[in-house]
Amino acid sequence: MSSVLVVGYDPQALPGTDAETVRAALDGALKRFAEIGVEAAMTLVVFDESAEPALVASLTERPWDVVVVGGGIRKTEQLLPLFEQIVNLIRRHAPQAAIAFNTGAADTVEAAQRRLR
Repeated sequence: MSSVLVVGYDPQALPGTDAETVRAALDGALKRFAEIGVEAAMTLVVFDESAEPALVASLTERPWDVVVVGGGIRKTEQLLPLFEQIVNLIRRHAPQAAIAFNTGAADTVEAAQRRLR
């Protein structure tokens, strides 16, 4: 069975964001993965000292086939250092995983499927 790790920015930490709606969309993506027979997990991080240990723990939990890096991390200029850190941690701790990028929670499954083929 294929496996996908979704890495996103914790919507609770984003001012002006409807965190409940974002979280519901992310949970919906996990449900869609299950419906198509893909094991998926999600790690939500904030830009502080807790990000790296949380990511390393998730990345080394199992051999992931794909790691999807969420659009919220890539699209926010202030989070560029976090985005770089995430990509480098993926390379170091999950080198077998393909890396995919979504534009938002709604296309997370499609982003992963592009790399699962």
